[in-house]
Amino acid sequence: MSDKPTEMQSVKDAQFVLHPHRSLAPSGFVIMMVLISLVSFIVGMVFFLMGAWPVFGFFGLDVALIYGAFKLNYRAGREFETVHLTPELLTLTHVYPSGKSVAFECNPYWARVSCQVDRPDGRTSLWLSAQGHQIRFGQFLTDEERRDFADALTGALVSTRGSRF
Repeated sequence: MSDKPTEMQSVKDAQFVLHPHRSLAPSGFVIMMVLISLVSFIVGMVFFLMGAWPVFGFFGLDVALIYGAFKLNYRAGREFETVHLTPELLTLTHVYPSGKSVAFECNPYWARVSCQVDRPDGRTSLWLSAQGHQIRFGQFLTDEERRDFADALTGALVSTRGSRF
C-alpha cells in the first residue's frame, strides 16, 4: 500500500503587497539635506556677517522644518497592505505606519474587486466586496496602479475559483 494520496489537489496561493510610492530614496534624502543645510548655512552666515544675526536662526529653522516634513513623509511610507489569496480564504490586511493592522477576510468565491471612478476628475478607488461587506483599499496607489491591480486580483480570483473544482 502506498502512502501517496490518490487525488492530486491543485492549490494556488497568491500574495500581493501594496506599498505607497516614495520617489526619494534614503540616500537621496541625505544628499538633499546636506545641500539644503550647506546653502542655508552659507546664506545665513552672509546675513550674520552683515549684522542681521536673527536671520541665521530662521535659516536653521527652515532646515529643521524640511527635515521634519520628510521624516513624517517617510513614516507614512511604512503603511502597506497585503492581499493573501488561497482557494479557501482571501485576506486583506492594512498595516498602518504605527504598526497597527486591520484584516478583512472572506471566501474568495464570493469576492468581487471593482475599480470605480469616484470624482469628476477621473480619480478611482478600489473596492473589495463579499457577502454583504465592502472595503476600500489601495488608496495610496495611483489610478493606473489601481486599475492594473484590480485586473490582476480579478484574474487571481478567477484562477483560484477554477482550482477548487
